[in-house]
Amino acid sequence: MNHLLERKALVDEPSSDGNLQTLSRKLSREKRALLWALLCGSVSLGGALLIATPIQKMTTSASLTGAASSQIVASAQLLAQGAGFFAQSCADCHGDDAHGDEGPDLHNLAISNARIASQIKNGTKDQMPSFSKKYNDRQVAALVAYLRSLH
Repeated sequence: MNHLLERKALVDEPSSDGNLQTLSRKLSREKRALLWALLCGSVSLGGALLIATPIQKMTTSASLTGAASSQIVASAQLLAQGAGFFAQSCADCHGDDAHGDEGPDLHNLAISNARIASQIKNGTKDQMPSFSKKYNDRQVAALVAYLRSLH
């Protein structure tokens, strides 16, 4: 017990050279611990930012810009264009009425416009061809508008 009291006195009242060294060691341990904590926090924050940036880019590139965005205004002209594109490229697999044949029924789709547009542009391996070379963003938007009009 006396040993603990002496130790506490060394830390509390640095009066001799030995006591200053003890206090100095204690402070440097605390500084080192603080520096390690700051370093670990910085590394964690930096890692999170490095991971978040590519995820944000993937999310941004997955959504379409311009005419094929999630907000498509379906004019009669746009719907007519979409119906024409559908008849040219989609009806063989999805049926003339889009109720499905080889491909699935396209009525009342429960996915976003961006996802529909992505599917049209990128296709699905061994299931649906990509139409990215055939249709530009405006034409894809017309197809999306037409598909949204199906009930």
